[in-house]
Amino acid sequence: MLLMLLLVGGMALTNLYSSTYIADTGAASLFYKQLIFFTAGLGMILLILTQEYERVVKLGYVLYGLVLLLLLYTLLFVKAIAGAQRWIDLGFFNLQPSEPAKLALILVLAACYANTDVAGGYRLRDLIKPAILTVLPFVLIAKQPDLGTALICAIVFVSMTLFVRLRWATLSILSGTGLLCIFVGWKFLLKEYQRKRIETFLNPEGDLMNHGYQIMQSKIAVGSGKIFGKGFMEGTQGHLHFLPERHTDFAFAVWGEEWGFAGSVFFLSCYFFMLIWGVNVAMSAKDKLGSILAFGCTMLIFWQAVINLFMIMGLLPVVGVPLPMFSYGGSSLLTNMAAIGIIMSVRMRSFPSATT
Repeated sequence: MLLMLLLVGGMALTNLYSSTYIADTGAASLFYKQLIFFTAGLGMILLILTQEYERVVKLGYVLYGLVLLLLLYTLLFVKAIAGAQRWIDLGFFNLQPSEPAKLALILVLAACYANTDVAGGYRLRDLIKPAILTVLPFVLIAKQPDLGTALICAIVFVSMTLFVRLRWATLSILSGTGLLCIFVGWKFLLKEYQRKRIETFLNPEGDLMNHGYQIMQSKIAVGSGKIFGKGFMEGTQGHLHFLPERHTDFAFAVWGEEWGFAGSVFFLSCYFFMLIWGVNVAMSAKDKLGSILAFGCTMLIFWQAVINLFMIMGLLPVVGVPLPMFSYGGSSLLTNMAAIGIIMSVRMRSFPSATT
């Protein structure tokens, strides 16, 4: 797990160096900031490994309450940037509370499910508490507005709930409710620009110079890399600024252009081996809490990666979900590295210690 993390982190920093390089001054300050965050993330992993994961979970409700307060603070007191209230200026970096909110949600859901034993699968009334725990951050994040991160919270809740097993009647009711929520959300809750993103995803050629621009430039960048890519720092779509958000949401498009299909396969192999190992940790954990916790952390990284990669290839609408540990962003990087640390902690404690 640590080896894969270092490989992915190294490729991410290499890609960030290229995507933010300035001809006159060299590497951009964003590169050095991300390097500092990555180093801090490794230190945080070491700290997590020194603690029993049961103790980390006990701190989950404290972290959960704190991030809810921070999310409220952003809505009430933080000035909007580009129409969104997501970041709290701490001086040395901008904190995005919605990122640690995802990890806090996993901790409290794991504690909730681990402490509830239900024979035959969970019923609807057994899901009331987990649902409330999910709805609170979901609503606060969606109000920022940050639909992508809010959806990740909902998807993580669904994944963890299915993992602990539902009764068939409960699953049927929830499936029907989910379809109804999609219809209601489309008709009454989505903002106009959010609807436009979905319509553009279905027909990007219909609005090439506006909402369809990002998707088309991303597909051009990935496709132009061909088999072996154009070479490090030789990508034209990124360096000539045709590709927007090339260091954040569309970072992998830069990698695909410069390293091609072969480089992309190598990266994805490292990435998904790390995720497969996370599932293995969940299945071999010593107790129910460790299993649910490792699975939730793995699903957090998995779904963000799937949505981002599909978004880059034009297979999903642009919803602003970064590629974990690859896209630029201190809050996102530290949150996902903490999730990796928790998975490693569960693995370390999956075997009984030898006694003499």
